[in-house]
Amino acid sequence: MLGFNEPEFLSQMASAVALRPQIEELVDRLVDEGFDNLYLVGAGGTYAQMWPYERLARQRSTFDVRAVIAAELIAAGEASLGERSVAVFTSASGTTDDTVRAIDYCKAKGVHTIGITGYPDSPVAKNVDTVLLTEPKAWPFDPQMLILMTRLLSRRGEFEGYEKLAAELDKLPQILLEVAKQTEPVAEKFADDHKDTGYYFLIGGGNLWAYAYLYSMCILEEMQWLRTTRVHSAEFFHGSLELLEEDTSVIVFQGEDEARGLTERAANFAKRISKDVTVFDTKDYPLDGISPEFRGLLGPLVHDVATGRVSKHLERVRDHSLELRRYYRVMDY
Repeated sequence: MLGFNEPEFLSQMASAVALRPQIEELVDRLVDEGFDNLYLVGAGGTYAQMWPYERLARQRSTFDVRAVIAAELIAAGEASLGERSVAVFTSASGTTDDTVRAIDYCKAKGVHTIGITGYPDSPVAKNVDTVLLTEPKAWPFDPQMLILMTRLLSRRGEFEGYEKLAAELDKLPQILLEVAKQTEPVAEKFADDHKDTGYYFLIGGGNLWAYAYLYSMCILEEMQWLRTTRVHSAEFFHGSLELLEEDTSVIVFQGEDEARGLTERAANFAKRISKDVTVFDTKDYPLDGISPEFRGLLGPLVHDVATGRVSKHLERVRDHSLELRRYYRVMDY
C-alpha cells in the first residue's frame, strides 16, 4: 500500500486499545467519587472526533456530556463548568495551542482534566491531571473515546454489552488493517479519476456527520488546499442541494447507525443530478469479529482508516504533500 507502514499502524492501534484497563479504572474512580458533567474539548479534527461520543451520550443517557471547541470555551465560558466537572482533551502532537490554553482554563476552575496523546513530555501530557499515553502519532482517538464513553454509560446502566464490545475492540488493529487493504484499489482509482478536481461536496449523517466535517476541513482543505462544501444528510434538503451540478464531485460517508436512511436519501438525490457521486459505506467491510449491534459505533473509525488511503493517493496524483502548510503553525495568529 502506498505510503503505508503496516507494523507502525498495527502498533499504534494496539497502543490505543491497550489503554482499556487504564480508562476503565479512571472512569470507575470518577463515577465512584461522583461528578456532574463531562466536557469533550478539542480543536479542529480533535473537536470533530468528540461529536460521535457526545451524540452517543445524548442518545442513551441523561448525563450531561458536551463537545466544545477549545478556543470558544475560553472566550465564552460554560456556566456548568466547575469543580464537579471532568474534561477530556486529545492532541496528536500534544502541543495544540488552543487545547493547551483550554486545559489551563479548566484547571483554574477546578475541573479534573484528562489528556490523551502520544508524547509524554508534551504540554498536554504535562498539564493535565490524568494522562493516557499511546505510541507517538497514534491516530485517530476513536478507540479510546469509545471505550471511555461506553464504560461511563455502562456504569450508569445506560449501555448494554460493554464487556462484549470491549473484548471485540481488542481485534481492532487487524480489523482496520483489512479495511485499509480493501480500500487501497478504490482509493487509487478515486484519486486517479479526481486528479484535477478542485471542489468537493461532502455528505454525512448520524455519527458520521463529524467525519464529513473533519475530512472536508482538516484533510481536503488544510492538507490539499481544495475547496469544499460539507452538510449533514438531514440538512441537505434545506439549501445545500442547490449547489449540485452534473459535474459536482460528491463524497458520501455512509454508516450503519440510525441515520443510515437519511444519508441514503441524500445520496440518491445527489445521484439524480451529479454523475460523480462516490459512496464510502461501512457495510462494504466485513469487520470480522465485531458483532452486528456494535458495527454502527465504529463508523467514524472505519472511515478514518479508509479515507486515509484516499488521502495518500490524492497526495500522489496532485504532487501535494499532506504535510505542506502555508499558514497553519507557519504564521502567527
